[in-house]
Amino acid sequence: MLREDIMCTNGVNTGQFDQMVEQIDDHVKLERRWTHNLAHMAADGGFAKTGKTLHEAMEKLDEVRALLADARDALEDDAEAASGVVTNLV
Repeated sequence: MLREDIMCTNGVNTGQFDQMVEQIDDHVKLERRWTHNLAHMAADGGFAKTGKTLHEAMEKLDEVRALLADARDALEDDAEAASGVVTNLV
């Protein structure tokens, strides 16, 4: 997790940036849950192709969440390696 004492690195508020990526992940997590529910509803209702397609969409949403986690890790690495101006919270 990003250090909370770093507020701004190279003009990027890293704490806020990290929170925004986390919010996107929360949104995708909710959409994944709905997709999961609809996939089962379709499959249980005899709509096999629809259920299969929604399960595939669910897998793609899992991939998006993994990439968002990678982005958060990359942000931390980039912030630590930045050679620019760092402003600390007081």
